[in-house]
Amino acid sequence: MGKTATLANIGSVADSSLGFRNRIINGAMAIDQRNAGASVTPTATGTYGVDRWCGILSAASKFSMQQSTTAPSNYKNSVLITSLSAYSVGAGDYFSFLQLIEGNNIVDLGWGTATAQSVTLSFWVRSSLTGTFGGALRNNASNRSYPFTYTINAANTFEQKTITIAGDTTGTWENSTNCGIQVGFGLGVGSTYSGTAGSWAAANYVSATGATSVVGTNGATFYITGVQLEKGATATSFDYRPYGTELALCQRYLPAWSGSSGNQDFCSAFNNTSTSTAYMLTHPVQTRVPPTGISATGTFLLFASNNAYTVTSLAFSRSSTGGTSLTGTITAGTAGAGGVGAGQGTWNLYLTGCEL
Repeated sequence: MGKTATLANIGSVADSSLGFRNRIINGAMAIDQRNAGASVTPTATGTYGVDRWCGILSAASKFSMQQSTTAPSNYKNSVLITSLSAYSVGAGDYFSFLQLIEGNNIVDLGWGTATAQSVTLSFWVRSSLTGTFGGALRNNASNRSYPFTYTINAANTFEQKTITIAGDTTGTWENSTNCGIQVGFGLGVGSTYSGTAGSWAAANYVSATGATSVVGTNGATFYITGVQLEKGATATSFDYRPYGTELALCQRYLPAWSGSSGNQDFCSAFNNTSTSTAYMLTHPVQTRVPPTGISATGTFLLFASNNAYTVTSLAFSRSSTGGTSLTGTITAGTAGAGGVGAGQGTWNLYLTGCEL
């Protein structure tokens, strides 16, 4: 093989296999910082299951979401969605499993311009139901959408699906820290939010007309994993990134800390007064925007001046994209004493407000 051919082959490999091919984060459903595998029943739009994946819904408590170890070959996890009733979907109803992709990660697609690039969506899916299912890609304003369909041929069997979508040459597509593309899989969508599959529309379509309703059958199951959205008209093998890399990508939208045994230090701390302490958290990675709140479960401690203090009433104080300060209550501390903040036993702390 000549030198020119060798360089050409290297270029071909670089185009197809190097870099950030998959614009979906946590497409293998392996990271679940909030719930650690516990089932979640969405009661409002924006309820998250595994990292980066949420439910959108018009009625509460019609399905549950849970990280699962039922998965196709060469995958460890999927998400299991279970219908909790036999809900009759009305014209204005919508239920979907969704990821919002940051605009900074789709700049090269050129959507909204004459040079818009095609993309290919691929994924593994399994359901207790068979037939035609649907979903849609939408812009941030939800006024441009591309409904799509796929067929599940055999019940309770993982099948891989591939859909190629021409880039949208019109509309407004964000290329900032706002949402760039919404990628959703319909679980039951009424006629108001359903459109003709296979073409772009100036409408807010969440799925395709005629798609199967998962929430319409009590106990119906729907598993999905290996979700990939990539530039080009050809699906390539799933873009497995190192676990630490995938975790860091998730932590841009959900900075989180957790533990399962013993006393585990996770931040610096000091006593503002004898009854008030401050936790100073350094984010694992720079967040998309500064956090605005906190969710904390478990027991938290302050180790300072050779003493251990139980910290109660943890509350959000202030933040930037690089770090966050929390305040808490202690008893009989020493004002000005510095130390470390820790979690004891099984605990979980994450910061909210960074998701799209």
